[in-house]
Amino acid sequence: MAYQTVFKRYELKYLLTPSQAEHLLSAIQEHMVADRYGKSTVRNLYFDTDDYRLIRRSIEKPVYKEKMRMRSYAQAEGEDKVFVELKKKYEGIVYKRRISLCERDAMAWTRGEIPSPVDTQISREIDYFMRYYGTLTPKVFLSYEREAYYDKNKSGFRVTFDRHILAREEALSLSSPAFGTPLLPEGCVLMELKCALGMPLWMAELLSRERIFKVSFSKYGTAYSKLIFPRLYTPNFITSKEFSKDECSV
Repeated sequence: MAYQTVFKRYELKYLLTPSQAEHLLSAIQEHMVADRYGKSTVRNLYFDTDDYRLIRRSIEKPVYKEKMRMRSYAQAEGEDKVFVELKKKYEGIVYKRRISLCERDAMAWTRGEIPSPVDTQISREIDYFMRYYGTLTPKVFLSYEREAYYDKNKSGFRVTFDRHILAREEALSLSSPAFGTPLLPEGCVLMELKCALGMPLWMAELLSRERIFKVSFSKYGTAYSKLIFPRLYTPNFITSKEFSKDECSV
């Protein structure tokens, strides 16, 4: 089955209460349908240097930032397909490039045990990225329950709802079960709007009517602040904003 390899879009994030999420899910049905993955448990391995150079740079909110991850939409091992992705953000625009490999080959390649099993422009970019940073290894496993929808008019507009966002520093494998430390308050839902051009007018009006406002939120950045930074540096010191229950009940 064909899959998209290159993305250029805006990604807008919103924190919702359970009731807000259910209301929005109902409201978008007129305009959107479930995408090919529908409801899935997304698993990610985020790669970084030994001194966490990529995420430390990212949370400084520079004009340009980049990251590398491996993703699956179910437990994956051996011949199961996974995605190896480069994700970059420049002046608010997100650029994502990815290739699909079997889990066994993807892990061996990113560990430096074998050359890339495919020779494409994107695989060469990933090879360069790994050579440039030198010591990239999986640092965090991140999982969440996702519902994904796309515009019936095929405009490229997508909406995702992520629940039960969990992170951990052990069992760094896409073949493992989803478990870890919650990154959001109980019941809170992260909604992402992904659009190549502008947001559809009906969605802008819906958000305005419901008084739902955009937030800045990074899953890996929150995992770093909540799990890694306190362990490496000063316990009790928070490097980025903690989300309280009140912020999920606007």
